[in-house]
Amino acid sequence: MTSAQGVVLDASAVLALLQDEPGADEVESLLDSALMSSVNLSEVIQKAEQHGVNTEGLEYDLGALGIEFRDFDVGTARPAAELWSKGSGLSLGDRACLALAASELFPAVTADGRWSKLKLPVEVRFVR
Repeated sequence: MTSAQGVVLDASAVLALLQDEPGADEVESLLDSALMSSVNLSEVIQKAEQHGVNTEGLEYDLGALGIEFRDFDVGTARPAAELWSKGSGLSLGDRACLALAASELFPAVTADGRWSKLKLPVEVRFVR
């Protein structure tokens, strides 16, 4: 990490960047201090492929932009599971992002406005 305070990117934030949607500039400004769960990387690849984007090497392109990927492992599996609550709407990807943010003591960055309605265990920054 190149800065004292990092962030953990949700798939929605990276997709906003890749699709040049509102919030893309803010995500771009965070790339030199960004972590991302491998679960969220999988989600980005799947969503991009769903929209007909050639994703060959996308993980390397994102890494070259400064995103550091972290494995989803035993240390984040239980915290991610414990973030589940009926009706929250949090996907596994959402919970993987939040669990990684909690373990790193970093804010989570998302473009998913639904998170604003939830009581979450980490600081959340919204890019739109």
